Amino acid sequence: MECVFSEAAWIWYTETAVPDTYGDFVDRFYYSQGKVLCRVSCDGDYTLFVNGHYASSNQYGDFEHAKSYDTVDLTPYLSEGENTVLFTVWHVGIASSRYRPAAAGLLYEIERDGALLCSSGENTLCRENPYYKGNYRKIITAQLGQSFLYDATAAETPFYPAIPVKKKCTLLPRPVLKSSVGEAAVGTVLKAEKTRFLVDLGEERVGLPILHLVTDQPQKITVCWGERLDGGHVPRRIGKRDFSFEYVAHGGENRYVNYMLRLGCRYLELFCEAPVQLKGLGLLPQEYPVRALPVTFEDPLDQRIYDLCVRTLKLCLMEHYVDTPWREQALYVFDGRNQMRCGYRVFEGKNAPYAAAALRLIAQDRRADGLLSITYPGGTPLAIPSFSLHYFTAVREYLEETDDLSLGYDVFGKLRTLLSVFRKQKKASLLYSFPHPSHWNFYDWSPHLQEEIGATVSAPDLVLNCLYLLALGHMTYIARRLRLPFEAEEERAVMKKSIKEAFWNEKRGLFSMTLGGADDTALGNALAILAGVPEENERRAMAEALVQGKATPCSLSMKGFLYDALLQIDPAYRAWIKEDIYSAYRPMVEAGATTVWEVKEGAEAFDGAGSLCHGWSAIPILYL
Repeated sequence: MECVFSEAAWIWYTETAVPDTYGDFVDRFYYSQGKVLCRVSCDGDYTLFVNGHYASSNQYGDFEHAKSYDTVDLTPYLSEGENTVLFTVWHVGIASSRYRPAAAGLLYEIERDGALLCSSGENTLCRENPYYKGNYRKIITAQLGQSFLYDATAAETPFYPAIPVKKKCTLLPRPVLKSSVGEAAVGTVLKAEKTRFLVDLGEERVGLPILHLVTDQPQKITVCWGERLDGGHVPRRIGKRDFSFEYVAHGGENRYVNYMLRLGCRYLELFCEAPVQLKGLGLLPQEYPVRALPVTFEDPLDQRIYDLCVRTLKLCLMEHYVDTPWREQALYVFDGRNQMRCGYRVFEGKNAPYAAAALRLIAQDRRADGLLSITYPGGTPLAIPSFSLHYFTAVREYLEETDDLSLGYDVFGKLRTLLSVFRKQKKASLLYSFPHPSHWNFYDWSPHLQEEIGATVSAPDLVLNCLYLLALGHMTYIARRLRLPFEAEEERAVMKKSIKEAFWNEKRGLFSMTLGGADDTALGNALAILAGVPEENERRAMAEALVQGKATPCSLSMKGFLYDALLQIDPAYRAWIKEDIYSAYRPMVEAGATTVWEVKEGAEAFDGAGSLCHGWSAIPILYL
């Protein structure tokens, strides 16, 4: 790897950092000719301006022990003579599903043809940014993190020498490309009142918020965003969530872009204290540079569903896969696995480097109990144990699709660690659930398949045991591909027998979710089929029972397991699968959706917090 940051030092504008604060850092250098590159890393996020022009933003979400840096070509923004760079750095500081707290800091170096022009250190000038309200701590959602207040009336403040800070990081190049920033998407005004404007972007979008208005007097502006309307308004507050940001306008013309907080929405609503002339409200679209392969269907409904799924996948590509751009923007193992699997079919080159980067990021997690954290690089203490088992599936599928064995070698140690954690949960050849305040025994948004977070009772269940049995099979495959030692045939045979004895209900011809229960679930029975637990004659009877609805159905994200199990038994189930897809996705099409929903209930799910753009629901791609 190239030798970088040999003379640069981590800096900040204070000795002790406060969460949710912004620092400005200025440096200058002379330029005559040649290509000039800037390498930059920070805690939280940054925006880089060169001679007043926006050049780059959006730090790759990472861990302190595996810190990434961006390489930005500054040449297009330079002029002969002295040039000025300004970094505005947001020290987030507060844990969320997409940020793990670390020490504040900025590290950069600017070079031309290997010659250093300037770098971060005591010669860098800095200040606390006077426009962003520091230590504001306004939470959008626990998953998404903090919003902001920008005060355009604030007075300029002086710069002073930067302060060196201690950060112990292993620096790595950014593993994925930067998202491109498109032309401004300004919403169509649906409602214009003296102190309120409602705009429609026309479709679900992801991007950076932009605001352009004229006001006769200074005043506070509040902007809300959302995926739907309720009573002619954007639902700003849903439970404890607050989908809004604030801007204090100065008298006259105001233009503003926030290059660090991306929004996922269709509608925006602006409230002001006094009348304003609204020139534009919308987003600068951000898209990850990936090309979808053209696919044409004879059936218009097939085409519409497929296209909605593809568009959803594209909107859910940021620094890594995100579940829903509106509410969380978080990387979950299972959500990511669904998105990877669909992406192999949809994107040119299968978007393989992107998938590999996400899998490596997950493996860099260092959770104390050995499980994978709920999100990456999240700072919340929660884990979903079943998602650690889905990671084996994701790694195997990646190797099958790409033949890139380097990823397997990089994460093999993590897979071994995960197996050892689950083996400690076994009693009498069955795996028991994880009773702990930081564990959530979640399997699906369906009855019988989710416990309260921090459940105190540990018991065996069908889904966890079948997922573990499948993970043993995936690990066997991975080890053979890598030519590394691993043996689990005896353990798998014992597990199959134990699962059958514990959960099979001969009378109903299905597997129960719990010991002696009447809680038959389509997900649990599909996993049992895929894991090879039932006999051949039992499998066919189970399939008939599942298509007849004799077990609690799966939600959209888990339907892939059901479809795969049915197709494994008999390809003739293709017709049933297609009709099942229609039953869930036709209502989205008829409702005018521009992306696919998190669950079939749409926005009404989760007490009004159901997402209308969710990457894990794109699985019709695999079957249509």
